[in-house]
Amino acid sequence: MITNSALKTTTHIGALPRLRAPPPDGDPVIARFLDAVWMERGLSPNTLAAYRADLTALARWLEERRVPVTRTTRTELLAFIASRVAGGARPRSTARQLSSFRRFFRFMVREGEVSEDPTAQIAMPKIGRSLPKSLTEHEVEALLAAPAVADPLGHRDRTMLEVLYATGLRVSELVNLKHSQVNANQGVIRIVGKGNRERLIPLGEESVSWLGEFVQGPRTEILLERQTDYLFPTRRGDRMTRQAFWHIIKRYAKKAGIEKELSPHTLRHAFATHLLNRGADLRVVQMLLGHSDLSTTQIYTHVARERLKELHSAHHPRG
Repeated sequence: MITNSALKTTTHIGALPRLRAPPPDGDPVIARFLDAVWMERGLSPNTLAAYRADLTALARWLEERRVPVTRTTRTELLAFIASRVAGGARPRSTARQLSSFRRFFRFMVREGEVSEDPTAQIAMPKIGRSLPKSLTEHEVEALLAAPAVADPLGHRDRTMLEVLYATGLRVSELVNLKHSQVNANQGVIRIVGKGNRERLIPLGEESVSWLGEFVQGPRTEILLERQTDYLFPTRRGDRMTRQAFWHIIKRYAKKAGIEKELSPHTLRHAFATHLLNRGADLRVVQMLLGHSDLSTTQIYTHVARERLKELHSAHHPRG
């Protein structure tokens, strides 16, 4: 049975993804927490979905032991985390869950639901920061050339790849791009990213050219008589999903002969890495990527250094 509070959350918050499985009865505070962080911080649907999954898993585990969330102790949290680790959870996944719990219990303390934060004395697991997987400039060129642009959908895919590499957008930002966000005359796009932070990103001549051609012809052929504000529609006239575009990237990577393990953010990583390789200022790259913290962008300097080492090793007489 869905609680009144859970129903209120899913109807009051239009942007929230629907609850697949509502929190167990007796835990309406979880729904209030999701409502509060959405209103206060403007978090993305993906972040909210992660919070919901983490807290629902904890609430169900506690319910089996007849412990309400408001009575959670440090000992029970550690036992829950231990059970997840025993089940194969990785340190990064454990750290994300603990981060969700901390935010939740701090909210509960603030609301007066609990007197102490049970996560206060739990240390975050140490995880190594992996370098983002990137592509060389030659591999990017091969990927961009993979779509068959004589076909309207192939032209759409080529345009999407060009825009993605030219701007460093997140895939979710790309598939949600609308006409009103593009200013072809000035050659920029306006993006509202995480935390409702707005940024203007240059498109570059190449992607402006591909966009112009796409809008004037292939886009109309894809839509036929249908109408949509989304810039890159599917045959059904809908916006493309992140998952669908990810499959498109993998298909073209295979066609281009790229054997590296890719991710949906591969071209975003390539955008940042190639800018730094060519001397771009780190803070400019931070602004273009929409990172709130410079330390998040700094990881790309390590990728750039690795590339410099490879060049040194390949070309220096004593490399």
